[in-house]
Amino acid sequence: MVAKTRKQTGKSPGQTPTERDRNLHHVSPHSKSNIRRPGRESKAFSHPNGLSVIGHKLGLTSSSLWKLGVTILLAGLTGYLHWYHLSQLFENDRHFSHLSNLEKEMAFRTEMGLYYSYYKTIIKAPSFLDGLHMIMNDRLTEYPLVINTLKRFNLYPEVVLASWYRLYTGVMGYFGIPTKMCWSINRGEGLTPVDSCEGLGDPAYFYVACVFLLNGAMMSLFFIYGAYLSGSRLGGIVTTLCFFFNHGESTRVMWTPPLRESFAYPFLVLQMLLLTYILRTRNPSRTALVALGISTLCFMLPWQFAQFVLLTQVASLFASYILGYLVAAKMQSILVTHMITLGVCFILMFGNSMLLTSFYASSLISIWVIIALRDRFNQVFKPGIVIWVMQGLAWVGSTVLLKFLLSTVFGASDDAHISGLIKSKFTSYRDFHTLMYTCAAEFDFMEFETPVRYLKTLLLPINLLVVALVAARTVQDLFRTLTQEAKTSAKTEDADEAAGSDVAANAELVYHSLQLVAFTVLAILIMRLKLFLTPHMCIMASLLCSRQLFGWVGEKFRHQAVVFGLVAMMAVQGAANLQAQWAIIGEFSNLPQEELLNWIQESTRPDSVFAGAMPTMASVKLSTGRPIVNHPHYEDAGLRERTKLVYSMYSRMSGDAVKQNLMTLGVDFFILEDSWCTRRTRPGCSMPEIWDVENPENVGKIPFCTHLSRNSRPYFNTVFSNDIYKVLKVSKDLR
Repeated sequence: MVAKTRKQTGKSPGQTPTERDRNLHHVSPHSKSNIRRPGRESKAFSHPNGLSVIGHKLGLTSSSLWKLGVTILLAGLTGYLHWYHLSQLFENDRHFSHLSNLEKEMAFRTEMGLYYSYYKTIIKAPSFLDGLHMIMNDRLTEYPLVINTLKRFNLYPEVVLASWYRLYTGVMGYFGIPTKMCWSINRGEGLTPVDSCEGLGDPAYFYVACVFLLNGAMMSLFFIYGAYLSGSRLGGIVTTLCFFFNHGESTRVMWTPPLRESFAYPFLVLQMLLLTYILRTRNPSRTALVALGISTLCFMLPWQFAQFVLLTQVASLFASYILGYLVAAKMQSILVTHMITLGVCFILMFGNSMLLTSFYASSLISIWVIIALRDRFNQVFKPGIVIWVMQGLAWVGSTVLLKFLLSTVFGASDDAHISGLIKSKFTSYRDFHTLMYTCAAEFDFMEFETPVRYLKTLLLPINLLVVALVAARTVQDLFRTLTQEAKTSAKTEDADEAAGSDVAANAELVYHSLQLVAFTVLAILIMRLKLFLTPHMCIMASLLCSRQLFGWVGEKFRHQAVVFGLVAMMAVQGAANLQAQWAIIGEFSNLPQEELLNWIQESTRPDSVFAGAMPTMASVKLSTGRPIVNHPHYEDAGLRERTKLVYSMYSRMSGDAVKQNLMTLGVDFFILEDSWCTRRTRPGCSMPEIWDVENPENVGKIPFCTHLSRNSRPYFNTVFSNDIYKVLKVSKDLR
């Protein structure tokens, strides 16, 4: 670790020897008086029956109001603990408070740096609207194209945070209140000192703080969610403890704050909590459905992957409907809410065709039609298992057919890589773009160690027990339904709802179990998606405290004693997991990249165009503002083809072909990294081997990047190099 010390330029009277070794640049404002005016001390106690009045207005008894207060207090406490936990892990890992502005930007690697760059663009612009116009007419990200990055990259979080930052600094500046403190950091080892700032006035600090606050609030929602689902505050405690005990498997926001999931997932938790309320309520109000729609919108806007999660949700709800746990009217209300939300999202995303051509959109239409034709299904097919199977087949067939029909009509191909990725999971299919995903560990199948870790914290056994009990109840309900076919076939919908009220009481349990199955399938296929599975397993663990499900254990006291015993057993490995996280101590440093970025700033024109590895390009754009031709956001079909041309540098093609590809894109400089030429995560996953799938005729030839590591001539000129990076100038007559 590189030691960082303060230049000793003086010491304030209140400092202690253990304070951070820094040199304060700013002086704190005058402190405010703590003396209260006479007569205000007893004002809060002037209404002794105030609690009763509040309870009366809310329609709650004093006892219920106290319970609500305790629940809110516990939810706030868990939220605060999670915020503190995330902040400390992030600081311990990177020593973020001691980094210079450039180092903070370099710490946001790959697509994180790309997203953060647009936040930086807006806050550096002359005005907020100017910054918004710049990111909606971006000329730097995919040179020479002008693209709407707000549409392409789901940048609403950056827009909101940039507006808050500008407002905050503007207000604080107006009143003359300092918003950050800066120090000179001595980095040692002959390195030049750098300035480092802390406080919400620092752009990176403000950004990260907002992300962690949002995810702290998410933990408060988790507590409320677990308590509501289980019907016990103890269920909320079990949920949050399971999350903390399995924290490394539940989230990665502490390592990667700018990723889209960091902004989107908290709203999915809120959305699923509202959905649980709607499933439990016989006649949900319009307000509940509007709240569901708003939370769904907030989940969809920041993250392009949200549509796939919502597809699993709609599928789980439809399965619940088929099995008789959801009446048609409620299912249609939920579908309409999803449809309206999708339409609003489509408008706010400037007509992003991926939304309308998704399996999610097609599924909404298919399910709506199937429910609308339910009487026809009842006439054609025999009630019971036959009609269930036929409705399921109709949904799958119509969804797939409609999706490809819409894709053809809109000419959309941006999500074609998803089909290839799924195909590669079940067949031997491979192509360049599929291998770019599957060779990354996070897109591989779930590793064997993951379920082992679930087993050690008892999260897996508890979930298996809960699902088994829900499944047993479901089988009993279905058996009872099948034995009453003759009676149920002639009922009206109102009579069906009344008669099925006992079955409907289990609707949220069946839905959550089906959703767990869906998340399990996603996580097994793509390891990255365990970030949905693990938190949902924590939610399901709250059902340990459900009297509805575990009333057979015994009276309430005995039931709670059993739960506490299980939590104690979980805490053995859970505490070890937390200690392992707290033991992570590091400091971010990337001197080779710092040299590269400083050289680009000082030695190239502002309009010089760069190409190279996707992660490096994000840093180049963020820290130097130079135009780039490729970047890490790989979801666009055009960008995938541009990246393929750039990565021909790591193929076995001829130098003339590679140079022509770069000249086609208008590249001035290529940043070559030898590690990309030789790195091999597993057999078949080095860049030359990936290219062998595309160009089998070149198999056996020496990769072009290997030639360049020895001598860049005659195709390029080396203008900068260090241990990691080599900058090659693409010589050409005219651009």
